[in-house]
Amino acid sequence: MPASTRGGVGSRIAYYRSVMRPKMTQEQLAEAACVALGTIRKIERGERGVSDSTLEAIADALGVDPVRLRRDRGPAHTSVHDGLPALSAAIAAYDLPDDGPVRPLSELRAAVAEAARWRLAAQYTRIVRKLPDLLAELARAYHQAPAGARADLAELLVRAYRSADAVAYKFGARDLSARLIELMRWAVSETGDPLLTASVAYVRTETFFAAHAHAPGLRALELAMDAAPAPSTAPETAARGALHMRAAVIAGRARDAAAAATHLDEARALADQVPEGVYCGTAFGPDSVRIHEVSVAVSLGDEHAGRALDVASEWKPPKDLPAERSSGFFIELARAQLWAGLPDEAFESLKAARHIAPQHTREHPWVREDAATLRRLKRASAESLTNFAEWCAAT
Repeated sequence: MPASTRGGVGSRIAYYRSVMRPKMTQEQLAEAACVALGTIRKIERGERGVSDSTLEAIADALGVDPVRLRRDRGPAHTSVHDGLPALSAAIAAYDLPDDGPVRPLSELRAAVAEAARWRLAAQYTRIVRKLPDLLAELARAYHQAPAGARADLAELLVRAYRSADAVAYKFGARDLSARLIELMRWAVSETGDPLLTASVAYVRTETFFAAHAHAPGLRALELAMDAAPAPSTAPETAARGALHMRAAVIAGRARDAAAAATHLDEARALADQVPEGVYCGTAFGPDSVRIHEVSVAVSLGDEHAGRALDVASEWKPPKDLPAERSSGFFIELARAQLWAGLPDEAFESLKAARHIAPQHTREHPWVREDAATLRRLKRASAESLTNFAEWCAAT
């Protein structure tokens, strides 16, 4: 029974807990959400209300968007959007941080690594809640450190800015995203790390995507490849391969099929040399390249949809891939299926994306467009399609 048709917030929580694979107990949910077991029991029995922060913690633990638990079906993205000004304020004072405590470097490194895990898992609510204070603390640490001891802190700033940028870019705050990327470029110059520099070039492509400046974006990536280290180690191979993956997609957006194929071939050859993994903050390996095959096909346009369908017919993302990347595969596959006249399959792909990464899926503009198209195609639409369209605010 869909949660949206059940009684209230408590019964929806109990429903999603019961359909987890494997099923999650109340004790496990309480531990994962950092909420008292007695509180979980009372909420599920309908004996007490639930605050927004508690609801979001429970939703994070269940891996669902908070909107699917709310009684009033209010927009889950509100808390993230509301948090964007705090992110903006934190970076506005990057060179003039307020006084305050600074944790040891090891603790700061652990906090930045945790934020990167949230980014890869598309847990944007957690990022927007924690990153403003962390960015301010990192800025304090950087400016308090002697000049010769700033490289490690600059590295942490780059990685933290990247996690913040994931929220800004995915939630449409493109000016904030561009500012974060410029700060990444400033901070990475202080590190002297060529692999981190390559990762910043990878992220910088967002600004070209947003401006539809595909040809300049491709040139910027090719310059980054020229500056990247020779692929003699796994991290170096992955850095170069990730740049080729990104270049293939932006070449596809520029409708340059030849360049897209060349870069995809280069990425595939490099991926065959390393195991799938997260290198310097970016997932790379054979599985990531397959996902980019679908992305390139969709970028090139509907006449290339068949290639995306071919990839999907023989392969699906393994469960251990980052949620953000796997959900992107199904979002792009849905578009190819829609172009190919397969609306039922497209809807199944959109639902798969939502299951993997609800916040990423709900904010993706293609999801809204495709859900609206599916709703128009199925004039006698099923309740589940209507609910999905309302969930992602498709018009």
